[in-house]
Amino acid sequence: QMQLVESGGGLVQAGGSLRLSCAASGRTFSSYAMGWFRQAPGKEREFVGGINWSGSITLYTDSVKGRFTISRDNAKNTAYLQMSSLKPDDTAVYYCAAGSALRTLSPAYSYWGQGTQVTVSS
Repeated sequence: QMQLVESGGGLVQAGGSLRLSCAASGRTFSSYAMGWFRQAPGKEREFVGGINWSGSITLYTDSVKGRFTISRDNAKNTAYLQMSSLKPDDTAVYYCAAGSALRTLSPAYSYWGQGTQVTVSS
């Protein structure tokens, strides 16, 4: 089993920034791709972005390209989601997830964190 714990969420004004962290334990973190997803009230969970095991490849959904950056530190067993130029539409619960390969679909990920709330006020 792998345990994932997100942190760093909170309330921020539009245009502001937040950095989410995802701390992993229980399995070899560097063996897994990491994905970030979000779910807004009344909406389905959506892929935000992801990073492969080494950090050499990242993917982003179009709505966050140029504003969000995903990175990882395998020595610290932690993945990051740096969010800038935040918009009210970014308000959601953000989840990190670990999977065997970098994919955009949630079933590809075996392990999930509990989520952290991000609220962007206008």
